[in-house]
Amino acid sequence: MTTTSYIFLAGASRGVGREIAQCLREQQLKVKALLRTDATRHELEAMGIKVVLGDAMNVDDVEGAMQGDEPIDAVISTIGGLAKDNNRADYIGNKNLIDAAVKAGVQKFILVSSIGAGNSVVALSPQILEALQPVLIDKEKAEQHLIKSGLIYTIIRPGGLQSEPATRNGVLTEDPRIAGMINRADVAQLVCQCLNSDRTNNKVLSAVDANMLFGQPEFEKFNLN
Repeated sequence: MTTTSYIFLAGASRGVGREIAQCLREQQLKVKALLRTDATRHELEAMGIKVVLGDAMNVDDVEGAMQGDEPIDAVISTIGGLAKDNNRADYIGNKNLIDAAVKAGVQKFILVSSIGAGNSVVALSPQILEALQPVLIDKEKAEQHLIKSGLIYTIIRPGGLQSEPATRNGVLTEDPRIAGMINRADVAQLVCQCLNSDRTNNKVLSAVDANMLFGQPEFEKFNLN
């Protein structure tokens, strides 16, 4: 990316998105974050992040946030909801972000999805799939919309998420059968690495901690370099 362009981050207020915000700033990248409320605005601004208020579920908000004097080089989205939520952003919110990115001439879009979406449905037990089905259906629809958008994309499907410090054991794989746990901080590290890796262009990758797999399956790790 150029020195004048920004990374546009949706979902920076908490979880994986907050970890990604920290990672991007450590790399001294310019970040513009879309926030639905100003609850975490001051914290992000203290990190040197440009904050714009808007709801990903509102297409006008998203398009307005991506317009402006600062060109957007890439978009990263971690937005989503819980299965019990009635108004999840997993599909509609991400669809709005993807469509706005196309209009804004963005180069690359990284979507943080979930193991269990798409062909990785084979990785999870029937009980887990039943509990997460509404979310996973929406996440798969968002994935497919991104793939068909014409944008350069990377889709990262993390396993079960934990809020522990990074272990540095996070790995990516194209094998859809793999499942396990991973810390949010490690997902963020992988996302930031994918941002600068052409090898991840137009790839769908599962993300797990190599020491927290379900079972001990043999699989091929994806080489980012």
